[in-house]
Amino acid sequence: MLVLSRTLGEAISLGDDIVVHILEVNGTHVKFGIDAPLDVKVHRAEVYQRILKRQGPAPRPVPVPHL
Repeated sequence: MLVLSRTLGEAISLGDDIVVHILEVNGTHVKFGIDAPLDVKVHRAEVYQRILKRQGPAPRPVPVPHL
């Protein structure tokens, strides 16, 4: 895990397309904004876990016999 320190008004770049902006710091709470392409899904971790749980297990690929 990469750990970074940022202050109000600073940002973090993720690859070429995603930027996380620090918008507000209030005690132990941090508000940030995320600029990302529309095809990149952004969820809070607990929401993403609920989405995964509703979808059920991912289908396993069917093995292809080698000829």
